[in-house]
Amino acid sequence: ELQNSAFIRDFTSLGLYAPDGTVETIYGEEIIVCDQHGVINLPDETGKMILHGTDNKGENILILGVAAEYPMKDGRTSAALVTGLPMQELNDILELNGDGTLVYSFIIGINGDFVVRNGNVTADNYFERIRQSYEPYNGKSVDDYVNELQSAMQNGEIYYAEILYRGAQREIYCVPLAENDSWYLITVVVRDTLKERVSRLDHLRYGIVLGSAAVIMVGTFVILILYYRLSQRQMKELDRAKDVAVRASTAKSEFLASMSHDIRTPMNAIIGMTEIALKNTQDAVRVEDCLKKVRLSSKHLLGLINDVLDMSKIESGKMVLSAAPMSLRDAMDDVVNIMQPQVKAKNQQFDIFIKGIIAENVCCDSVRLNQVLINLLSNAVKFTTEGGRIDVHMFQEESPEGGEYVRTHFMIVDTGIGMSEEFQKKIWDTFSREESEQVRHIAGTGLGTAITKSIVDRMGGSITVESELGKGSSFHIILDMKRTDENPEKLELPPWHILVVDDNEQLCLGAVSNLEELGVHAEWTLDGKKAVEMIAERHENHDDYRFVLVDWKMPGMDGIETIREIRSRVGSGIPVFLISAYDWNEIADEISPTAIDGFISKPLFKSTLYECLRQYTEGYSGQEEQKDVEEVDFTGKRVLVAEDMEINWEIAQEILSEAGLELDWAVNGQECVDKFRESPVGYYDAILMDVRMPVMDGYDATRAVRALEREDSGLPVIAMTADAFSDDAQRCLESGMNAHIPKPLDIKECMRVLREYLMK
Repeated sequence: ELQNSAFIRDFTSLGLYAPDGTVETIYGEEIIVCDQHGVINLPDETGKMILHGTDNKGENILILGVAAEYPMKDGRTSAALVTGLPMQELNDILELNGDGTLVYSFIIGINGDFVVRNGNVTADNYFERIRQSYEPYNGKSVDDYVNELQSAMQNGEIYYAEILYRGAQREIYCVPLAENDSWYLITVVVRDTLKERVSRLDHLRYGIVLGSAAVIMVGTFVILILYYRLSQRQMKELDRAKDVAVRASTAKSEFLASMSHDIRTPMNAIIGMTEIALKNTQDAVRVEDCLKKVRLSSKHLLGLINDVLDMSKIESGKMVLSAAPMSLRDAMDDVVNIMQPQVKAKNQQFDIFIKGIIAENVCCDSVRLNQVLINLLSNAVKFTTEGGRIDVHMFQEESPEGGEYVRTHFMIVDTGIGMSEEFQKKIWDTFSREESEQVRHIAGTGLGTAITKSIVDRMGGSITVESELGKGSSFHIILDMKRTDENPEKLELPPWHILVVDDNEQLCLGAVSNLEELGVHAEWTLDGKKAVEMIAERHENHDDYRFVLVDWKMPGMDGIETIREIRSRVGSGIPVFLISAYDWNEIADEISPTAIDGFISKPLFKSTLYECLRQYTEGYSGQEEQKDVEEVDFTGKRVLVAEDMEINWEIAQEILSEAGLELDWAVNGQECVDKFRESPVGYYDAILMDVRMPVMDGYDATRAVRALEREDSGLPVIAMTADAFSDDAQRCLESGMNAHIPKPLDIKECMRVLREYLMK
């Protein structure tokens, strides 16, 4: 195997080296070690060795070896595996023959014998070559040079000297090839030629230095030009920034002027209507009309203030979302109830389309979601002319966030004045408003869309707009909401046959889809006259529809006329429900409640349809619903109200006393704590706590109440404060309060919270 390896690698010889210096040749020419004190005569710590030897022809060879233990013929074990390299190859590497040669190199032994010599050298010993060829120089004889060189070699030192060779100056260097060895590398440099080359190099260096200086100067000049251009660009950027700041300042000034006008408008109405009411105290109708207008103006004023406060919180990064379980059905019902008066005032058409609802109950900040939808719908009403149309579309699909989430889409589409492409690019900016003549006369702060965008972003959703001047606008909101119905109640109705009548195909398809999910067989038509024919045909075949759902407003034959025609053709045996996005009070004057079996308010959620129709299923009693709508009597319950403003105490006393509550008043937090401490245990059933009060605020007062060593120190403490945001509510809860009711008081919400904590 070793012979094959040597053959493949084109070795001249290969052998096994014994510790006594003999070599057993296994391939090629015989290897004879000449010097047992070579460079490295035994494998060192790296496992390598170098020796001087000859072949069987007497030619000098360089012996290279690596540590290896192989069995030898005489029974010994080898110390290394060695190969011979002809010295001529090494000489060819070190020799620099030819014209202009500046450097000559030799390898000699400790006694001066050549191991590797230059091709021009004929002597066998380098010391003899010095005596024969070199001349005295710098006060030294030739023997002095030989003695100095021998001494340096014996001491393993580096040797340097300037010598004279046949009249030419040269420099000689002697370096040991390895520590503690007997081979030395001799290098001779021709000094005059070297000086000439060094001089040339100096000239080249000077040229390079001068060229580099020129390059540096040019580079510096270029950098100065670039710096100048950059400075000019920065100056332009500063000018642009200044212009932006000036425009922002102007926008804010205009905003403040607009806000001053917008705030004074409802304030003027409030003050004026109050004066009129005071002058007509004997005219109950007139007073009632004034109070209604005061209430409407107050709500408008509150909306303006909330917009400014919302924008302030958004810009300071303090807006906090409060995600909690909510019903999309309730949210959309609130939207309908809030928008009905605005839509009715401008005689606009308004519809909500529900389709593909996977989960009605989700986790979201219901207040902020309501704010987003109301902002967009209010804008749609403002910028849509009388008789225009506003539609809300809501549908769901599986969310890419996983099975725990559902992706909900909200689309608000109107046929209003639309927006220019330029304004669509900045619609989400603060204080931005379209500058067209059609918009200038419409009141607004330019904050609604900016607030909407910020809320949607905080919810992790997206909002986009598509619009064209004169053709209306479409806003599309996408939110991934977490489902809250882990085990939703299965809604199921008998396999009834139901007919849906509505002039809008999308609404029909949505209603039919929800009914079929309930287990009902549903059909639909877009025309009242066609509906009457379908009902009459089934009646003649003794296969009546179990229920008929009829939209109120339809072209041609509207819902009222359709129901009257149904009654005249088939009698009152088929239950008919009127469906509409408008309030029942608007319809009640047109049709007697006895002419229909019920009223279903849009949007037609699956749960809405189920709750309306399940009363016709077997075993239904309706007692649970009756229990839910019963008014709560708080007679016998005593509440301590901490409120520093007398007018607020007067309002709370008037509202809460009517519900049977007995109230005590504390004008600050400290008085509230003192009154509670001095009262008998169980005397108070709850505390209504304002937050901002003198002496002691509501937070500290709550902590003080909780710290009292009384059995009733854990009674319900409910914040009733104008600090109405989510982070305010969170701070109230962290201080030990149980719930948060914002001012102005929502009577319905206030009663719900009190019932939750007082009627346990």
